[in-house]
Amino acid sequence: MSLSALIPHLPPAPRYWVAYSGGLDSEVLLHLLAENRRALSGELAAVHVHHGLQAEADAWEARCQRRCAGLGIPLKRFRLNLHPMRGKSLEALARSARYRVFRQLLAPGEILLTAHHRDDQAETLLLALLRGSGLKGLAAMPKQAPLGAGQLLRPLLDEDRETLLRYAREQGLSWISDPMNQDLALDRSYLRHQVLPRLKSRWPSCAATIARSASHCAEAQALLEEQLGEALPRYQGRTPNSLSIRKLLAASPARQSALLRHWIARRALPVPDSRHLRRIQREVLRAAPDRSPLVVWSGAEVRRYRDDLFILPPLPPVPKAVLRWMWGELSLPEPLGRLRLTDPAGRPVDPAEYWPGGLQVRFSAEERGCRPSGQGHYRRFKQLFQEAGIPPWLRPYLPYLFAGDQLIARGDRWRCVRAPDFRVRWEGAWRDFLEVNRS
Repeated sequence: MSLSALIPHLPPAPRYWVAYSGGLDSEVLLHLLAENRRALSGELAAVHVHHGLQAEADAWEARCQRRCAGLGIPLKRFRLNLHPMRGKSLEALARSARYRVFRQLLAPGEILLTAHHRDDQAETLLLALLRGSGLKGLAAMPKQAPLGAGQLLRPLLDEDRETLLRYAREQGLSWISDPMNQDLALDRSYLRHQVLPRLKSRWPSCAATIARSASHCAEAQALLEEQLGEALPRYQGRTPNSLSIRKLLAASPARQSALLRHWIARRALPVPDSRHLRRIQREVLRAAPDRSPLVVWSGAEVRRYRDDLFILPPLPPVPKAVLRWMWGELSLPEPLGRLRLTDPAGRPVDPAEYWPGGLQVRFSAEERGCRPSGQGHYRRFKQLFQEAGIPPWLRPYLPYLFAGDQLIARGDRWRCVRAPDFRVRWEGAWRDFLEVNRS
């Protein structure tokens, strides 16, 4: 089958985005789509990410812009500001930043097309083997996967680099040659230029057979995820999105590991490596119920409260500023969301309508409590938190609302005065997380 025959088989979408770097692979993909755009159900557009890692990057961006203009294809450009850290992979940093851009770009139903091919797949699996990856890593790159609000599709994944090169020459295409692709200090470049050619000299079809192994691993991973998805509800903790530590401890270590990885991935947070996973099993699951152990890795942390295991983004610093709230809604420091005030009918009101001096919002105050509306006696917040099942490490993020020296409310949980009759509404990123702790 010719490369052009691949295009009519693309899934329908309102818009197809081509990840266009200007290199050989993406040049071929862009040309294929441009030549066969009538077979597409939606619009065709391209996206170029300027990584800022090469002196020629500005010239490459300009060339991509001219090329897309010549083909009548809209081009959206993004510029990254990467700060590589010592000891961290530049390739991994650039890739992570690039896909972050792609996730934000895609509208619902849209498809991002990348030009990865069979040789890329072989390199990816070899890298995974060398890094000691598990089954998911050995599955390498899927042909289709969710990405942001849309989908990622790799239509050339079953074709080899020689096929793309032959097509480019037949069509008289020109392309950008990135010197980083020749840099043998980079793992992927070393595999591409030093390892795979030697493997192919002994086993000419090795790229295809390696890719086939990746496909088998992908099938096994899909089956495992299906089974874990069916099993996960049986390990549900007391609160939504948590796991029961008691139930996890009754499972085998291998099942624990698989469930934990699946649970964390479902929460769209970075899955820990084996070392951090073992720490979760040893330090968190087996800790005494009254302890508050913590395991942290880049982008996520695991904590426990009573019998519940929680996965969450790293907690932000507790705000120190005192905020004055007179009118409208109040934006809290990121990522804590915003506060609104309503009357009993749900109509928005300004704090100044009830309290002439408005309200003060703060996140720290001397240890105290209040007489919650509807309850007849004074209660300390520590007791209220315990009864509500709110973990100690979340409690400092529930703001105090003061009118002068009088405590009016604690977040949207407890109203501490009988009059006036009002409701606090707390919405936004961090409040959405706290919602899982409502009894």
